[in-house]
Amino acid sequence: MKKIYFILIFQLWSIQYAFAQEINSDSLKLQRITLDSIFLNEIEALPKQKPKVLHAEPLYIDLIRDLGARKGEKEWNIGLGMTDKRGFDEYEALIEYEWAPIDRLGLEVELPITIFSSRGQLPTSLERPSNRLESIKLAGQWSFLVSEKTKTSLALGYIHEFELADIDQWAEESLYKGNVFNPFLVAAKRWGRNFHTLIYTGPRIIREFDHDTEMNYQINTNFHYMISGTRNFIGIEVNKEIQNGKLSGVLRPQMRVGLAENLLIGIVTGIPFNRETQGLSSFLRLIYEPRHKVPH
Repeated sequence: MKKIYFILIFQLWSIQYAFAQEINSDSLKLQRITLDSIFLNEIEALPKQKPKVLHAEPLYIDLIRDLGARKGEKEWNIGLGMTDKRGFDEYEALIEYEWAPIDRLGLEVELPITIFSSRGQLPTSLERPSNRLESIKLAGQWSFLVSEKTKTSLALGYIHEFELADIDQWAEESLYKGNVFNPFLVAAKRWGRNFHTLIYTGPRIIREFDHDTEMNYQINTNFHYMISGTRNFIGIEVNKEIQNGKLSGVLRPQMRVGLAENLLIGIVTGIPFNRETQGLSSFLRLIYEPRHKVPH
């Protein structure tokens, strides 16, 4: 009898505990939904401002400016990365400035630098490239559709790169060696409050002086989960390139974390489809957004 009594008490306690946990879970869920709704409303529905849908922006091949950019927004980016090139290491660095002179239009200036470092004696079949300031990149992006109802944004953009000669050849030949033309389309959608998908695609045409024109086609697909009430996220960026009928690409798992209200850091790992000529890579992006005045 005591045994049955004990079992009944234990069952009643278990039911009560489960019920309490369910109430607590529902309360936390409701709290997260409320917090996230307030956060999204603060970004997307500012008074006297055009509507804007919050999207997770990829960290390696990023956007020129937020989709649905508002006049006065601006951002500084500093990027640092390293790639194993199977015989030498490739170090990349960049500094870029983004701003929105009018609603829906983002502009960008970027200076990318690449430095190569040997690891001992290179095979005779492999030559280490020269260090270089890759180019001066100028870009623009116009968000032509921002749909609050479907949580979707579409944009057209264009990047123009003025390619520069290798640093060790600046005194021997022309500094300016060619152009890269890169029109692109961006399509992004948020599913619910937390899940984000984005496609960034377009041709990249390389026309160097005294060389044949080359072209490849880029297809970058992204999937992210954004933490409720924050701009922190985890996700994956898949950078794919088609050239001469061959597909190559890199998987880039990534995360973004807010260090302060207007300072974020992005951490990216690169895993190539083909490991024969390229190994793993890593990339860090520091993002600083100066405050801008909002009309009242």
